[in-house]
This record gives sequence, C-alpha cells and structure tokens, in this order.
Amino acid sequence: MARTLVKASDHGALMDAVYRSQRHIYDATRKYFLFGRDSLIARLKPDAGTTVLEVACGTGRNLALIDRRWPGCTLYGLDISAEMLKSAQAKLGNGARLACGDATSFDAEALFGRAQFDRVVISYALSMIPDWRGTLAQAFDVLAPGGSLHVVDFGDLGGLPLPLRAGLRSWLKSFHVTPRDKLADVTVSLATQRRMRFRTRRGPLGYFQTIVITRG
Repeated sequence: MARTLVKASDHGALMDAVYRSQRHIYDATRKYFLFGRDSLIARLKPDAGTTVLEVACGTGRNLALIDRRWPGCTLYGLDISAEMLKSAQAKLGNGARLACGDATSFDAEALFGRAQFDRVVISYALSMIPDWRGTLAQAFDVLAPGGSLHVVDFGDLGGLPLPLRAGLRSWLKSFHVTPRDKLADVTVSLATQRRMRFRTRRGPLGYFQTIVITRG
C-alpha cells in the first residue's frame, strides 16, 4: 500500500500551531511520560569537540542536558517548528547552532556549515513525523565515519494490558503521536544495508525503545 505523506510545509505549520502555546509548558509536562531520554544522553559518551546534532530538537531540553553532561561538545539542533526553536534559542543562547528545517531532507552543509556529525540524536520525534522512514535515512546520511545514531521513542506498548494500551494510543494520537511498531525492524534493516552495527533495547513493558547505530 502506498504511503500518503504530509508536505513538510503543512507539517511545519501543524507543529507551529500545536506548540505555539504548548512550548511554554512542554518540558514540565513531558518529563512524566517521555522516558529513556536521560539514559540515552548518558550513553552518548562523546569526547571533547565531538559534534552532536539533535534532529527535531524541540525546546532544546536534550541539547541543554548534553551540554551539562558532556561539556566541550559542539551542538547543533534542527526542528521544523519555528515556535519550538524560539524556546530552544532562549534556553541555549550561543551554546548551540539551531536551524529550521525538514528532518527528512535537510541540507546540513547549508544549514550548519558541515555535512556530517559524530553523534546524531532523535528523541521521541519519529512518532510525530509522517515520513519517519525518510527521517531515519537522512540521519544515516549525515552520520560521520565512526559516529553513532541514538534513537529513543515509544515502543509497541505490548507489556501493557490491552485496555490501557488502547487508551494510551488514543491519548497520544490527540498530540499527533503514533508509536512506530516497526521502528526497530526498519532501523536495523537500514543499518544492515549500510553494513553498520546496531544495538536495540526494549524498555519496561515495551513503553519505550532505544536504538544505537554505529557507522564503521
């Protein structure tokens, strides 16, 4: 079955509409249900001078934590929502280079002055991006040799009782979030095609999943 993709301009407008007001409370509310982000950041283990790009960086919360946890990195953030980037700019100041762009087709060289990055992070964004497969492919393309892609997102929720699972999916849908049940399979397939190493981890009850891809 052919996939129907939302135009980047339409998705950007939708995200601006969603987050124009929500961005002010986003970090305070999402900490209660976006699990696995901090452990992903703890496992980045970059050296000083490592370049780190977060795709769909939102409010800049993760980049700010990376800056505190791993000082000395050069940070970059991309998001399709200009509204979210207002919060990121306020939070990060000159600590990161930020740009507005489509996660599926951005020109890293034009936006950031470099084509590849040592670490690429995608945190709870693939479940909101219509062309999430295209986003993964783009992330692979901007990964520097020896670098790693770190993904955290909702899992299949398979460990939850069926009524709770259905209720959670319905609630998430109200935020334009759809857990990608095939995320690990698709990511591993892309890594295998490119002869990259991979590690996957299923969080408790399948609530979240983490994936690390390393380019040789």
